[in-house]
Amino acid sequence: MATVTAPAPRLALPGVLRHRAAHKLLLLALAAAILVPLANAHWSSGSWPGALTVDLSGPLGRANDWIIDNRDSHPLFLYFFGYISNAVVLSVRAVYLVLLAAGWAGVTAFGALVAWRVAGVRLAIGTGVAFLACGLLGMWVPTMQTLALMVVAVLTSVVVGALLGLAGGLSARADRALRPVLDTMQVLPAFAYLLPVVLVFGIGVPAAVLATVVYAAPPMARLTALGLRDADPEVLEAVESLGATGRQRLLTARVPLARKQLLLGLNQTIMMALSMAVIASVIGAGGLGDRVYQALASVDVGAALAAGIPIVLLAVVLDRVTAAAGERAGEQGAGLRPWLYALGATVAVAVAVRLAGALDWPSGWTLGIAEPVNRVVDWMTAHLYSGVPYLGGTADWAGHFTTWVLDPVRDGLQWLPWWALLLIVAALAWVIGTWRTALTAVLAMAAIGVLGVWKPSLDTLSQVLAAVAVTLVLGFATGIAAARSDRFERALRLVLDVCQTMPQFVYLIPVVALFGVGRAPAVAAAVVYALPAVVRITTQGLRQVDPAALESARSLGATSTQQLRQIQLPLARPALLLAVNQGVVLVLAVVIIGGLVGGGALGYDAVFGLAQGDLATGLVAGAAIVCLGLMLDRVTQPTERRTKKGA
Repeated sequence: MATVTAPAPRLALPGVLRHRAAHKLLLLALAAAILVPLANAHWSSGSWPGALTVDLSGPLGRANDWIIDNRDSHPLFLYFFGYISNAVVLSVRAVYLVLLAAGWAGVTAFGALVAWRVAGVRLAIGTGVAFLACGLLGMWVPTMQTLALMVVAVLTSVVVGALLGLAGGLSARADRALRPVLDTMQVLPAFAYLLPVVLVFGIGVPAAVLATVVYAAPPMARLTALGLRDADPEVLEAVESLGATGRQRLLTARVPLARKQLLLGLNQTIMMALSMAVIASVIGAGGLGDRVYQALASVDVGAALAAGIPIVLLAVVLDRVTAAAGERAGEQGAGLRPWLYALGATVAVAVAVRLAGALDWPSGWTLGIAEPVNRVVDWMTAHLYSGVPYLGGTADWAGHFTTWVLDPVRDGLQWLPWWALLLIVAALAWVIGTWRTALTAVLAMAAIGVLGVWKPSLDTLSQVLAAVAVTLVLGFATGIAAARSDRFERALRLVLDVCQTMPQFVYLIPVVALFGVGRAPAVAAAVVYALPAVVRITTQGLRQVDPAALESARSLGATSTQQLRQIQLPLARPALLLAVNQGVVLVLAVVIIGGLVGGGALGYDAVFGLAQGDLATGLVAGAAIVCLGLMLDRVTQPTERRTKKGA
């Protein structure tokens, strides 16, 4: 009689070791035990070895000289870039002349009527008040200059983005080819776009418009492709069964079904274009951004605020109008007649103002706030910068933050051997993602050393890490409070809305007023800029936790703190990781702009390269910024999100 022997029981691993992340950490520990002694024997110094550095100053300098020498004579510049430049100048000038011809009353009436048609009376009143406030602050002409540049840049960005999105939405191969390009463009801070465009087109409006288009087109491309791919298959089948051609299916089914995504893309493109149009004042865009830039350069906070308020008002108005249009997409409207009435009313107002000889904003209707604001800043400098009993002062806080946080983090990063830093990056990226993620992050970090900007990049990285730590502490705490209190969330919503629509450049104004210039103010501006996104994502993630899980925990007697710690936070982990990722990307963007207010490091190199027309310095700094942004994005991007993106 055969006997059946039971299989020997498997040795059960401890609970912690059953996790995939634990397996990865064990493999990394084994690899480190082998690689660290070998690397330490050959490269014990913390600095990047010179033998692994590529000096690009020679080739880039020759390319810079060739572009400058041939910009006025080579056929490529005369018959291609020259025509583009002329078309941009003529377009911006035409829009600007139309705005001036409409007069302040005509422009205000048109803006209010469009807002009324799209979103109702309340937003129409707010739009009218916003335009009138621009005139009252003495910024009507700069506002019209910025608006003219915005109109041309947004229209071009929408056309370019829609064409790219059309290709990506209709062709999987085109989508795969476009995805890495759009990913790189999204992690590339705005400053990095400026120098190559300036070299080709020179200082002025064409360079500003084209840099804005490159920066603002990706959201339109992504959302257009997403809308076309997500069209209802049943509707497409029905249209195809009726014998419609490919073009007819696109125009009668795909595009109408993607209307909401297209309008959301328009909203995002407008906000990014306004942000970039302000930053592009560094390369001669003019308008409100130029006023802010000149005021910041001379530390004239009052003048900067007088120009910054209209920028914020424009951003809020444009955001609200386009967002309302997206929410009403697909509703049955009243047709073309209301738009014709609005246009007719605008023409009537413009003609009436012209006949009255009051096209320009009346000089007596201006309110000068620069001097009172500067007096307040002087008082703050005298009383709040230092010497406040028990609290110190804002300058003291900035100094202590630099001494106790920024300097130790920077010195620690620069003290670490370069290979140790690469191992840390690989470990973080692999634990949170895949080996492809780790390889991309390590190659991006190694490219920084190859470019010869290892130390300044670590200085920038130290500012980013410090700003991200502060942002996450404040953002998670505020987001948890907003998720647990409807009243607090309602009170916070307006503040977050305004902060999210403000262009990056504007955040430097209050920071300079409070903290002066230096690395700590740059970090403070980055925290304020990134905080709204972290708060919103955290709040949304916690509120979307399954109510059944919370009800079950409550029935077992769990306190609210236990529910938060054991139920909400674990279930909201993907949203929290997304908040970390967005916080890192947004912080990096403003830390780089912080080079204008003494942030130093890569931001200073980018500013210096722009100011001096030095392609080698500026382009190498821009490439290092791209690599740093790519590394940080990969290290902080959750696997689930990468899978959805198909990366």
